[in-house]
Amino acid sequence: MSGRPWWREPFRMFQTNLREIDAGLDVERVLDDLEEYGANAWLVSVGGILSNYPTRLDFQTRNPYLAERPSGDLVGDAVEAARRRGVRVLARMDFSKIDHRRAEEHPEWCFVAPDGAAQVYNGLTSVCPSGGYYQVKLFEVIGEVLDRYAVDGFFLNWMSFNEVDYSRRYRGVCHCLACARRYAEQVGGDLPQGRDSPGYLRWRRFAHETLDDLHARIRAAIAGRRPDAALILGEHADIVFHEANNAVGRPLWHHRTSEHVSAAKSYRPDVPVLVNSVGFVDMPYRMAGEEPYHFAQYLLQAISRGAVPSTYVMGTPGDSPYECLEIGGEITRFHRDHPGVYRDLVSEARTLLVRPDPLKDDVAEAVSEFQGLYLALLERHVPFDVLPEDKLQVSDLSRYRLVVLPDLGPIGAAGVLDAYAEAGGTVLATGSAGFDADVAQLACLPVTRRLASRESEEATRSLHLRGDRGMVPVIGAFHVVEPAGRAETGLFALSRARYGPPEKCHGHRETGHPGWLGARYGKGAGVLMPWTVGRGYRETGLSAHRDLFADRALAAAEGLAVETDLPDQVEIVPARSAAGHVIHLLNRSGDADQRFRRPVPIGPSWLTLPWPEERRVRALRAGRDLKISDGRVRLPELGLYEVLLISPKDCQTSIQDLLTIT
Repeated sequence: MSGRPWWREPFRMFQTNLREIDAGLDVERVLDDLEEYGANAWLVSVGGILSNYPTRLDFQTRNPYLAERPSGDLVGDAVEAARRRGVRVLARMDFSKIDHRRAEEHPEWCFVAPDGAAQVYNGLTSVCPSGGYYQVKLFEVIGEVLDRYAVDGFFLNWMSFNEVDYSRRYRGVCHCLACARRYAEQVGGDLPQGRDSPGYLRWRRFAHETLDDLHARIRAAIAGRRPDAALILGEHADIVFHEANNAVGRPLWHHRTSEHVSAAKSYRPDVPVLVNSVGFVDMPYRMAGEEPYHFAQYLLQAISRGAVPSTYVMGTPGDSPYECLEIGGEITRFHRDHPGVYRDLVSEARTLLVRPDPLKDDVAEAVSEFQGLYLALLERHVPFDVLPEDKLQVSDLSRYRLVVLPDLGPIGAAGVLDAYAEAGGTVLATGSAGFDADVAQLACLPVTRRLASRESEEATRSLHLRGDRGMVPVIGAFHVVEPAGRAETGLFALSRARYGPPEKCHGHRETGHPGWLGARYGKGAGVLMPWTVGRGYRETGLSAHRDLFADRALAAAEGLAVETDLPDQVEIVPARSAAGHVIHLLNRSGDADQRFRRPVPIGPSWLTLPWPEERRVRALRAGRDLKISDGRVRLPELGLYEVLLISPKDCQTSIQDLLTIT
């Protein structure tokens, strides 16, 4: 549409991560494969470590295999061929490494380990974002590409301080002279050695701010030269990037893609998020395709949350015949065929789950709490968004009825949260959220102070709470608090007693210490569960933990859950778009330990629409309109996923026209 940049419209990307030997590829054949897959944007390797065009910059390395092309210019051929088909071309750049000659000529550009060693991998030397290669030369390369080619955007790979190399060996904090100088000026003191050193979190913030500044300057440089070219990168970019990937040895968090997309879209709903879904198992095992239903989850979680779907292979599609690309193509083409559904798709959730700041101390425990509450909300069919903790100060909370704070410790946005509750929202905090030592930071929570904390395994061992369904174990931490006079309390803790040998396992008595407290605050309310109920669910799987939390959330703020007889394993994602209201139903019955399997089909069921007025509902995968009876929509059998398009009953626009709105 007029006045909107191209990347604000639905599109689908395909990345060919090219090896140097791929410089002679057949661009027409690759474009055939991309279009058949459903993609209309091609991310192609352009410059940085290797230039796939005849660069004139002495500090760049021209790919020697370009000699196989009659033109000697892969990028030029790709851009010209794609333009004829209406396919966008985006330039993949990687400035993380340089060859030996440039490293010898410019040691001031290079990463320096705490012991003074360079970081060399397969003959390439890592460079540092504080040095002149990133701070100056990067802009010359981007300028050369913009001068020569009508590319539609840029993606910059591996922009980091390279603490870890490709073999996942930890190399420490960079100690180059540029880092030492900048750190002394901006933070003060000496650089830490590594992640176990005092001051490491301060260095992490310094590194984050250095990259943020660089990202913003890159975006400004591209926009100043070519406003119609997008930057795919961090939160200051035109398109926020997330890579959905697997890795040997890394515990699988099944909801990682949804979480990351939601965290970006909740902060800036109008900024596109691109999920680049990796078609292989891991970089060392790049020839082995990902499990198809694992790969499908990357794309489904992306599109259901309003992100741009993208697929990433090594080499060309012909060189990477991964089995997972069949199902990936099906989902990508579904997105292609329903542009109206995915145009301006934004969440309609009314619950917000705050994600812990990764730069805080003891974040691992808070992440466990966050993930447990994430699962509880999902399984109880409470649609929710995720927001990074550091974005609370700058985000509009008014569209939410409930904000959940999972064991966050001290909170910098206490005033924002109190104002939100005062205006009519509900704040529900768990664990240590909102406490700084013994001080209760949030006026909306009905406590005067924290009296004591039990946070070690031994301190909570044998600690139980008396719930409606019997005794519930405390896993993680329990905080003894002093209730305010206005507080309603319950779920009282029992005193710990001996737990072995069996003959001595008795003596638990009620202490009077509450496991939840609630009270009105202004037009809203505050609820505190001063123990790690989410961590309990994450680590034990007891539904009692899940339901204690979810019941408190639903009692505090009405109308948050979707009424349905769908099982726990179905994720319900309500949204709105240019076509109307949209509900994605994701069948998660294939989620298993460290894997995704083919989901079990779920028989006909029903749900009540979150929007009460009479409407017409069409199941887009099933290809038919659905009946509404007594306010309930009768759903067809659910396979991997279904997408419901809901429009007013008296809407005169045809379904087909709604689907293809552009």
